[in-house]
Amino acid sequence: MKPAEKAALDQWYCVDALDDIPPGESANRLLGYDLVVNRSSQGDFAVKRADTGVPAVHRLRYGYLWVSLGDPAGDVPLIPEADEPDRRLVICGAVSVKASGPRVVENFLDMAHFPFVHTDILGAEPHTEVRHYTTEIRRDVDEVWATNCEFFQPQAALSATGGIMAQYMYRVTTPFTVMLYKTSPNAANRWDVICLFVQPLDPERCRAHPVMFLIDDVSTTTDLIAFQQMIFLQDRIILENQRPVLLPLEPRAEIPTRADACSVAYRRWLKEKGVVYGTTAQLV
Repeated sequence: MKPAEKAALDQWYCVDALDDIPPGESANRLLGYDLVVNRSSQGDFAVKRADTGVPAVHRLRYGYLWVSLGDPAGDVPLIPEADEPDRRLVICGAVSVKASGPRVVENFLDMAHFPFVHTDILGAEPHTEVRHYTTEIRRDVDEVWATNCEFFQPQAALSATGGIMAQYMYRVTTPFTVMLYKTSPNAANRWDVICLFVQPLDPERCRAHPVMFLIDDVSTTTDLIAFQQMIFLQDRIILENQRPVLLPLEPRAEIPTRADACSVAYRRWLKEKGVVYGTTAQLV
């Protein structure tokens, strides 16, 4: 099994929702390493590698435990919307996926599959065109962004009452953390925020942690979770059948189209950062 490179070890990873971590010791896994998580009766946490006993740095953010097995340059990704008092934090559970972490991130960035995978929810024929949008690597914050995205959606959110031309922005904050800002049916001039925190267990296996920061005082939490899980489970079928399982980074390994502009930027960014875990690339 290919070991994780330093660039991957130095990242922050979400490894579990706090409410799902029992008191005492529990097992977890990250980047091919078994972890031991200890939660004290006072709610304090300690994390270490099971093979060496070496402590790992950790943070508690957004209802989750975050861990780095290396020396992270900064803190856990900043999500300003999480601090807005009228937003609902909706933790949607963890989903295991037999696919590489970068494949899961890339799928999240892809609008072209909406009509065919999420039919009559996030897309529908004949509205299949992905219109031109803008992508960039923002050097000042070291993030990938896609802006000016729009797509017709029959049901853009659980609370939506009809089809709309939804406006989107994508933000990749770390190689395994991706966010979507989308039109909120309940608040003009504001965005709903949907995040996917990807936990790479091994190169070809991961857990996905979807979480939402919503402006929605109507829908029940149970219904919101069920809606988001339905969407992701539809994606999982596609993800687990993609070949190769690892994300290709070599030029011309897969032929991109105009709709893949964000994916192209993401792959280029990974190569620049030297993050190859879960990809077909080799360290040089």
